Amino acid sequence: MLTRRLGASGLTVSRLALGTMAWGTRTSPEDASDLLSAFRAAGGTLIDTAHGYAGGVSEEIIGDLLEGADRDEVVIVTKSGISRATGARVVDCSRRAMLAQLETSLRRMRTDHVDVWVAHTWDENTPIEETVDALVHAHRSGRARYVGVSNHSGWQAARTMSLLAQEKVPLVANSVEYSLVARSPERELVDAAAHLGFGLLPWSPLGRGVLAGRYRTTVAADSRLASDEFARFAGRHVGDHTRGVVDAVHTAAKGLGVSPAVVALAWVRDRPGVIAPIIGPRTPKQLAALLESEDVQLPDQIVVALDEVSAEHG
Repeated sequence: MLTRRLGASGLTVSRLALGTMAWGTRTSPEDASDLLSAFRAAGGTLIDTAHGYAGGVSEEIIGDLLEGADRDEVVIVTKSGISRATGARVVDCSRRAMLAQLETSLRRMRTDHVDVWVAHTWDENTPIEETVDALVHAHRSGRARYVGVSNHSGWQAARTMSLLAQEKVPLVANSVEYSLVARSPERELVDAAAHLGFGLLPWSPLGRGVLAGRYRTTVAADSRLASDEFARFAGRHVGDHTRGVVDAVHTAAKGLGVSPAVVALAWVRDRPGVIAPIIGPRTPKQLAALLESEDVQLPDQIVVALDEVSAEHG
């Protein structure tokens, strides 16, 4: 697998990241082990998780799988600031909550540091100066080699970066939803990333599954849309408003002799500012299919056609 620098930092990562949001819920520890082994065998190094994924089980599984392994062979990204109390989503990026969650994450993963620690979202109820103070403290104490943000708009990322710069701590990444059916990062984030030096880590690069054709004709029983936990999440891009984009992806895939998922993944992977799309396969078979994108570079005419048909989603 090819590698890229994470923003303007010296950290080199694989240009695909293995997402673990479903580890511990829809992905068993056994399947997670197979996924990590296959990802590593393909040259993948970047693993994405969060304090709140599967109530912490995702990080615990990562800790189990990395026990006894060479810690330096993987780059771990984890996020703090979102948790679920009695099932409800709670946003808290206060210094107290952020650092407490980081300590819990380190304990779960049985490591003394994470490679990239990310503020999971913008918190309207916490001064950004306080969130930045937590990021700086973790960086200076060695518990976080680098810091980043997630789901931050251009101005939010710029404000965070300016405060970090005052402390001589670089902002290296912003993880945001970005795909052919979610092109809002192009409004300001892509330019911000280019000028300020942070990299984009797109989550849901397959449009929450719709671009892979999972919901084109039927809803599979094992799909996210059919699950109680992820139905609302998966359903956002399902419907007539994305049908033209999905059809165009399928047409391109047929012409290239690859899967629609490969086309959608290759498109976002090669957008300006993107470092590594975060993929979330549930099985080694799904991972193998996505890894085929490493051998695909979309022809310019197909990129232009996909850009045009998906423009309204920007």
